[in-house]
Amino acid sequence: MTDFTITRLHEWIIVLYAVSLVFYFIDYLNKNQTAHRMGFWLLSIVYAMQTVFLINHMLETKQFPILSLFEGIYFYAWLLITMSILLHFFSKVGYVPFLLNIIGFVFMTIHTFAPTQIKQSAVGDTLISELLFIHISFAILSYVAFAMSFVFAILYLLLYKALKRRKWSKQFGRLPSLQQAANGMKIGIVTGIPFLFISLILGTQWATIILEEWSLFDMKIIGSFFILILYGVVLWGMKTGKIRGNNSAWASIFAFIFVLVNFFLGSTLSGFHLWI
Repeated sequence: MTDFTITRLHEWIIVLYAVSLVFYFIDYLNKNQTAHRMGFWLLSIVYAMQTVFLINHMLETKQFPILSLFEGIYFYAWLLITMSILLHFFSKVGYVPFLLNIIGFVFMTIHTFAPTQIKQSAVGDTLISELLFIHISFAILSYVAFAMSFVFAILYLLLYKALKRRKWSKQFGRLPSLQQAANGMKIGIVTGIPFLFISLILGTQWATIILEEWSLFDMKIIGSFFILILYGVVLWGMKTGKIRGNNSAWASIFAFIFVLVNFFLGSTLSGFHLWI
């Protein structure tokens, strides 16, 4: 495919993605099954197109698309859609896929309309190794798990507010219970922490073996360890009961904001991660 054709098709993906979210939002407001089905089928088309582009990219470059920030954003958006489709089939939590897709849409938009000078880094061309591949893969998987925790935290706050005010409209019919939302938050954190920890260990080992000069005080490394500690504190607070209810939800939300800051700003300020 030519670059022009790929750009046009990516723009169509954004359009279809946006229309899908509109249908999901209509379903959210009116509990409209027809709108829900339309949103899901449009999302399935988006997913199929993204998957084709992903496979085509791997065939052309002979590598997995995670070795640059530009590729990582695309892969992250694809994973979020994958998770939302799996939840559609295997879970009754109706609005978690909708919220996950909002995050995925933001990342897909950033990928599509990013400056054209963002290219694959030198790391992807000259320093490919299985260790690096596993390091980045586990990091992205941890981001997906933390995004799940973030979504369930938002749902928890919405449910709590509705129950407190005793205002229960029909759009809340497919929301999880407070306990399910709390469990979802915890499961996302419990899953994300070991993924991120393994990623940091493998990344440190890769840097020691491959790079001549690197520092543990790199901004991206400091940010990643801070996120690991932050989520560890949040999980400890949940387990001991020191952080519970709305506080646990807000803690999950603020922790995910730090994940996003580290994902973008940490990569920009890093002298070690060549992700731009």
